[in-house]
Amino acid sequence: MTAATDRPAADSRDAQESRRRELASFLRSRRERISPESVGLPPGRRRRTPGLRREEVAQLAAVGVTWYTWLEQAREIQVSGQVADAIARALMLDRDERRHLFTLAGAPDPHPYLDCPGMSPAVQVMIDQLEPMPAAVFNSRYDIIAYNRTYGRLVGDLDALPVEDRNVMWLCFTDPRWKEQVPDRETNIRLMAAKFRVSLAQHLGEAPWKALLKRLQQASPEFCEVWERHEVLQPETHVKRFLNPVVGPLAFDSTNLWLGPQAGPRLTTYTPVDEVSRERLDRLYAGILAERSPVGV
Repeated sequence: MTAATDRPAADSRDAQESRRRELASFLRSRRERISPESVGLPPGRRRRTPGLRREEVAQLAAVGVTWYTWLEQAREIQVSGQVADAIARALMLDRDERRHLFTLAGAPDPHPYLDCPGMSPAVQVMIDQLEPMPAAVFNSRYDIIAYNRTYGRLVGDLDALPVEDRNVMWLCFTDPRWKEQVPDRETNIRLMAAKFRVSLAQHLGEAPWKALLKRLQQASPEFCEVWERHEVLQPETHVKRFLNPVVGPLAFDSTNLWLGPQAGPRLTTYTPVDEVSRERLDRLYAGILAERSPVGV
């Protein structure tokens, strides 16, 4: 092969690299212009850079923090139209900015005529208002994107966990407390792995999915054994059971409300199936409120 025939391939690689760098710079510039308050997040303290943090954009877009960091570092990763759409909403891009994002990402826009106002902070407000009923937002990888206080205390304390560990599959396969306090665990992990396989088929080659799969395979021989069964199941609503360390067994009917395409984020609400679970839930919530109340009140 001559140098002349090598040149088109080299030019193509250079163009792709330039486009990734431009996309990274564009995302950083749009992230830095958004205040946390404008998307319903607390301002926090000691912000070293203006605007949102990378993990906050990842949370709003329902993508992995590591994957989004790679995107802003111009790494060679794939961006699907669905994920680009979620990022456009999280960054509150207007129509021209949205079109520019999809051009740089090299992905087809699933909603090319959509005005993109950004992800509404009303979602967090809504799940907070559902208290004492537990409620949370999950993506199809089982990442826990948002949750209210009651859900956060069903098993341990989600607030105490690193963001990257707030994934239901990861917790059920690797966390000792979740292993003990999720009844019917063997059935649940088999169902989760089967549903994850169905969702994974739509995201082959995407970095966050490959990273989660590899992490589970390295950390859990049990996951490897279940994964090798090659079972596939579609998501469905069924009774969820938890063995809470404070109030004892809880049973809920779960209901999914999809926030976008069915493969995307979903809001799941949990309603007690009987009076015993309702009474225990009320006691759990009362304890949460007592912990958060100022001394002397």
